[in-house]
Order: sequence, then structure tokens, then C-alpha cells
Amino acid sequence: MLPLTTYHNLQVFLVVMAVIGMSFALFFLQRYMGFTPCPLCIFQRIGLIVMGVFALMAALFRPKSMAVRLVLWLGSLVGIGWSTVVAGRHVWLQHLPADQVPSCGPGLDYWLDTLPILQVFKEVFAGSGECAAIDWTFMGLSIPEQSLILFSLLLVVHGLVLWRIVRPIASK
Repeated sequence: MLPLTTYHNLQVFLVVMAVIGMSFALFFLQRYMGFTPCPLCIFQRIGLIVMGVFALMAALFRPKSMAVRLVLWLGSLVGIGWSTVVAGRHVWLQHLPADQVPSCGPGLDYWLDTLPILQVFKEVFAGSGECAAIDWTFMGLSIPEQSLILFSLLLVVHGLVLWRIVRPIASK
């Protein structure tokens, strides 16, 4: 029986978590509940997709080279690290006092059409009133708080993946 923490099994776990996270966001929150994702939510999804793509490549191709494994791990880590930072910023915005919440501005589509990409990033991270709104909670946690917990768990899994890259299981 294979241990659950082999390199391959951890990569499959990351892929499954990316699919579950994206499915929850798209099918439940967006389609069923009718929520429109704010710019910070979209940026979190992008990071989760990046993590899932790199983990999928690692799971499908099963690289033997430590260098290739490290490159795939780093790409996956950058994706989930990005999502974690954005979720942290989102949670921070939601906990600001009402008088300190940035005002709502034009949408992400407008920014992408009219501003240079670096300015778009600056505007998104500045946040807006729509990002500070708490539309739904589960067990007392807002959507960004739930996301931050998931992304933090996935960062821990990335630590296990790195451990498996540098200290593989001895073959029997």
C-alpha cells in the first residue's frame, strides 16, 4: 500500500483541491447563489488555477528529475502563494472600520481596457467597497476567510511536497 504522502499522491491532492475550490466558486457561489466575484476574488481564482495547472503537470508526467520537480513545485507554490496573499488582503479589507473602506470604483473590465497592467494590479490591491462587503458566511466565516484557510492548508501541503522532493521515500 502506498503512503498518502508520496510525491505523486500529494500532487493529485493539490489538483483535486484546485478542482473542488474552483467548482465551489463557480457552481455554488456564482451560479447557485448568484454572487458576482469581485476583483480580489478573481485574482484568488487565478492563483488557484496556476497551482492546479502545475500540480496537474507534475501528477501526469511524474518527473524523475529533482530539478523538474522543483520547477513544477515552485510554479505551484507561486500560484497558491499569490492566492494566499490576495485572500489575506481581502480579509483585511473586510475587517476595516466602515469609514476606512475604500469607495467602489469602476469594475475590473474597465481597468483592464483603460489602464496599464501594473496600474490594474495597484487598483485591485487597493480594494474597493465591493471587496469589503460580506455577502455570505458559513460557520461565521466569510468567503475570503474560508479561502484563506484553504490556501494556508495548501501551503502546508506544498511544504510536504518539497520534503518529498528533497527526501524521497526509499524504494523497497
